[in-house]
Amino acid sequence: MNRARFGDLEVLCRTPSGPAHETPLLFIHGAYTGAWCWDEFFLNYFAEQGYAAYAVSLSGHGKSRGRVYLDTFSIADYVNDVAEVVARLPVPPVLIGHSMGGMVIQKYLEEHTAPGVVLMSSVPPQGLLGSAFGLAFAKPHLLGDLNSIMGGGQPQMDTLRDAMFYETIEPARLQRYYHLCQPESHRAIWDMSLFALPSLSRMTLPPMLVLGAEHDVLIPPDQVKMTARTYGVPAKILPGLGHGMMMESDWRIAAEPVIDWLKSQDL
Repeated sequence: MNRARFGDLEVLCRTPSGPAHETPLLFIHGAYTGAWCWDEFFLNYFAEQGYAAYAVSLSGHGKSRGRVYLDTFSIADYVNDVAEVVARLPVPPVLIGHSMGGMVIQKYLEEHTAPGVVLMSSVPPQGLLGSAFGLAFAKPHLLGDLNSIMGGGQPQMDTLRDAMFYETIEPARLQRYYHLCQPESHRAIWDMSLFALPSLSRMTLPPMLVLGAEHDVLIPPDQVKMTARTYGVPAKILPGLGHGMMMESDWRIAAEPVIDWLKSQDL
């Protein structure tokens, strides 16, 4: 793995050992995490498939700039982070975003173009409120714990497991993820809830793949299907996975449809 500096942004990179596809991939993480979540399995896998695979830690996340100013960052700031990395790559990349990262991509498309995008358990264009109401009824304790994380608290181990995974994850791996997680910007959460939702009329829509997870309690399949309907594409709901699909032991269930889609688009 290479850890590059794109200005003050942390970017992880894995490159193929042989010939590479012309179009690279840029992975954008969700709330409470950083580029590290993609480096568990995805970056190496996609490099093995012949893609230069990059993952950015958005401002205030990972080893990127602004950790002490986290709450000042908006979704627009995160969009600017993505644009900054894209501008430094030799060829515009396919953008692959998980959860909040999917919302960042949607907002990015209001002002920029991309050869293709993949939304994985993405916050829908209608925002977070629908998911939050559903979670309040289905798992009220989980919603309360997530709200405490927004306040700067560390998540409970059980909260992290219930929110992210369907599998019975081994304790040592869960403990490692627990220490890598971090708070999220209040401003960004409010942007995704109400104040900075994407405008379809402003977007130039590229080829798009919309993925969800069968057992996702944060962005459940009905929310994923709503996203797909908005953009006029089918939704693919992946069996046996939770919200953190790229970190589950069965992560290939999430990775292989992306590869198939990239090939179908000649990317």
